[in-house]
Amino acid sequence: MQRLFLSLLAGALFGTGLLVSGMTDTTKVQGWLDVFGKWDPTLAFVMGGAIVPMFFAWRLTRGRSPLVGGSFPSVPRPQMDHRLITGSVLFGMGWGLAGLCPGPAIASLSYNGIGGLIFLAAMLLGMLAAPKAGRQLDRLATNV
Repeated sequence: MQRLFLSLLAGALFGTGLLVSGMTDTTKVQGWLDVFGKWDPTLAFVMGGAIVPMFFAWRLTRGRSPLVGGSFPSVPRPQMDHRLITGSVLFGMGWGLAGLCPGPAIASLSYNGIGGLIFLAAMLLGMLAAPKAGRQLDRLATNV
């Protein structure tokens, strides 16, 4: 029960951060991506506000375990492969076209009407298709 409560609290804090930072405003996100037009650099501060604490969090949790059980994820491998590149391109295309990524997409369900539902459905379908597509990419990569 403690773990569930802490998860709910963390999710609420994350959602609040998305709203306060403007990450749920699709025009603000698309303005960030419009480097050659009316570029809006304010989301760089949001990204920095996430990257800097995470840098320290990785170092502080080394050799420790979470308060409510389980284990912390290992530090990601600093390796660029076909899965990372393909996933990044697809994520960026979706983010640029819709102005939403998974967190804000869920938050947008409360105010984005049918558009938010359609985006969420498409995102979930993509998540379901990703493992099979990943296996196909792995097969293609080994055949090259």
